[in-house]
Amino acid sequence: MVTDTPTPDLARVRAEPTTVKDTAGYRTFRVVNLVVLLGVCAVTLYPFVNLVAKAFSSEGFIAAGEVNLLPRGFNIDTFRVVMGDALFWTNYRNTVLYTVVGTAVSMALTTTFAYALSRRHLKGRTAFIGIAVFTMFFSGGLIPNYILVADTLGMRNTMWAIVLPNAVSVFNLLVMKSFFENFPADLEEAAAIDGLTTYGIFFRIVLPLSKAVIATMTLFYAVTLWNSWFQAFLYLDQKELFPVTVYLRNLIAAASSPTAEAGQDTIQIAANIQSVTMLLTVLPIICFYPFIQRYFVSGVMLGSVKG
Repeated sequence: MVTDTPTPDLARVRAEPTTVKDTAGYRTFRVVNLVVLLGVCAVTLYPFVNLVAKAFSSEGFIAAGEVNLLPRGFNIDTFRVVMGDALFWTNYRNTVLYTVVGTAVSMALTTTFAYALSRRHLKGRTAFIGIAVFTMFFSGGLIPNYILVADTLGMRNTMWAIVLPNAVSVFNLLVMKSFFENFPADLEEAAAIDGLTTYGIFFRIVLPLSKAVIATMTLFYAVTLWNSWFQAFLYLDQKELFPVTVYLRNLIAAASSPTAEAGQDTIQIAANIQSVTMLLTVLPIICFYPFIQRYFVSGVMLGSVKG
């Protein structure tokens, strides 16, 4: 007599359905994905490892193209020349000062402006957003900007010529505005009922709960200010006010120029001076990034809908 009772094996299969992770296709995808990501990591890391190797190699091996992942003819003469100069440390201190002050000013302006624009009841909100977006596509030009900053505002040979002209990035402003727009309205209403003013809500409720976007924008501004050299090259004439990027740029230019009246030590390190200067410039950012990495990862979806 034929019955519809399933066999034990068939019953177990029906009770334990196969998931996507158990399929051969998914396992193949994981392997391919791992290989691709390892390849991307290798391609990304190779230039930096090569840069470090060249920074510690002799100029003869670099000129012969024999330096890849490991230094050849270990050499630290370039570091001695660069780091032995008192002006180098003065310019490095300037870079730290410009970055810290500039980031603080930029974050203060960006967060307050973005929060104001995120309030839909703000009068003239559309006009303010339009003005901000307009500056993304149109500018006054190099010469009018120079006249404005150097002559009209009198900021030539001051820190403020580096810090103030580009204090607000419109892209960062729009990202923060989007984040604040998705902030839970019920939380702000509850705070208002408890007696907090607009400023109290912003400083005591909104900002403490916005660590991800604040850390991400801080990283963006800090990296931009740290790597910036053109503003200083344009508005600063005194070597004591230069950031380290301008110092290193001038050092590379002096070592690369065939007519430059450089010292013998500088001429001997011409082949690897570019690697050394790049390494010295990027190293602080690499050391700084791990401290805010967890916030940066949380902020990659800043514009997403939050529940």
